Amino acid sequence: MLRRKARHIEGVQEPDDPLDAAQERRVRAVLALGGVPQSDLLDGVQQVRLRLLERAASGREAPRDVSAWAAVVASNLAMDWHRAKRRQERLGERLASLRQHEHPSGEESSVLSLAVARGLDELPDTLRQVLVLRFYADLPVRGIADELGIPEGTVKSRLHSAVRALRTRLHEDEVV
Repeated sequence: MLRRKARHIEGVQEPDDPLDAAQERRVRAVLALGGVPQSDLLDGVQQVRLRLLERAASGREAPRDVSAWAAVVASNLAMDWHRAKRRQERLGERLASLRQHEHPSGEESSVLSLAVARGLDELPDTLRQVLVLRFYADLPVRGIADELGIPEGTVKSRLHSAVRALRTRLHEDEVV
């Protein structure tokens, strides 16, 4: 077990690994750009692997484009992570109001990175998902539409709305 884990960490792909190195990097990028912290990226990659293995074990055929499928799953995992984070934050706020203590602000970050992260957090899940898949996972509009099962026009509309909302947020924060 340790030997297998060590080989995987060194970047040597196991023969039964459903994700190749490039696909794993893409999944990590989608998760990271979707706001998942570095410490949770390995878990996210393993979740994508597990879902691909479960898909095969259930008898369903492999996705046409494993890389695109994995990017969509990673995007969904990032959205799930944000939802869980929001639930935890609301719980923390409720507990803080009971204790009547103020929490200190988060870590300092560059102004642009912070503004973009806030902008992404404020986007509805559907807009954030297409934005991350298009600009961070580098999927074409057609690929996003196929993977999400929505029309290309819907993808384009959501991308336009997401970019406009993010641009507005950056202007409001006087970052750009």
